[in-house]
Amino acid sequence: MPDEPLPNTAFESILESDTTETKPKSPKSDIDQYVQQIQQTAEKLKTDNCGRGDAKLLATSMKELRHCFRVFAPYRGKLKVTVFGSARTKPDHPAYAAAVEFGRQMAAAGYMVITGAAAGIMEAGHIGAGRDSSFGLNILLPFEQAANPVILDDPKLMNMRYFFTRKLAFVKESDAVALFPGGFGTHDEAFETLTLIQTGKSHIFPLVLVDEPGGDYWACWQRFIEDGLLKRGYISPQDQAFYKITDSVEEAVKEVTQFYRVYHSMRYVRGDLVLRLHSRLSEAVLEKVRTEFASLLTGGTFEQTDALPAEANEPDLASYPRLRFRFDRHNHGRLRQLIDFVNREG
Repeated sequence: MPDEPLPNTAFESILESDTTETKPKSPKSDIDQYVQQIQQTAEKLKTDNCGRGDAKLLATSMKELRHCFRVFAPYRGKLKVTVFGSARTKPDHPAYAAAVEFGRQMAAAGYMVITGAAAGIMEAGHIGAGRDSSFGLNILLPFEQAANPVILDDPKLMNMRYFFTRKLAFVKESDAVALFPGGFGTHDEAFETLTLIQTGKSHIFPLVLVDEPGGDYWACWQRFIEDGLLKRGYISPQDQAFYKITDSVEEAVKEVTQFYRVYHSMRYVRGDLVLRLHSRLSEAVLEKVRTEFASLLTGGTFEQTDALPAEANEPDLASYPRLRFRFDRHNHGRLRQLIDFVNREG
């Protein structure tokens, strides 16, 4: 596991593509530009004859996201793992105990734990991590879902009206996701995360599906993936590299922490994908990358470089070596396999 904190700019930078050579802007000028765009968009609602409900939706979602960004801001340099699972899981259930232990081990490894703040698996994750290492993203429901006692009244508890703003915050702020057994919401969050990673709308990060010891919950899910999706051609075999299924908490923790052993983060620069690494690859490993992962390229080859001029707005990452290549932006499953290879061989 890296000693250095991971940047929480990964979600933003992976969505931005620097296709032209431009003079790097200061963070302040960027913020002013985007705030102006927000203001202009808000003013246009009047001329668009926007309905009250639509205006309220936009205003509420904007306020929710701004509040989330403000709460998370002091912890940008901290690694975080989101824990999903059923709110109905009782404290005497083996999955509850597994979630407590997972939270404990992740906090010991330097991670903070984000959950939906309710009971069940979410409460278990917070119990394991402890109040100081916990965030809560509670959803306001008609039956008034209450926050669990661990995170209740903590300044790191956020109450959300909309699921879509809540899910955006989960993915944006996370360096990893762990899913324990749950219902519709757990599956929604699992497939939402997989979709964002598969389509390149999010940075790639570890997704681990954790069962109780000896349990078959995620094994049943995997059979659906294989029979219902893979065999029918709805996903590619490489897409299964996005996640790992285990009934071992220790293995789940290792899946998360080992992901950042050599790999650090990624962003696009002038159409190229740049992987930031904790250490340079040997020539032998680089040659293996060029041979085994050539199918990811639309041209050129894999090159090791220092920080690029377009990355000047991220000075904290200037010392990290880079692996730069022209990615086809299609096979993100194979890209995940490249990251695993670099972590294993680098």
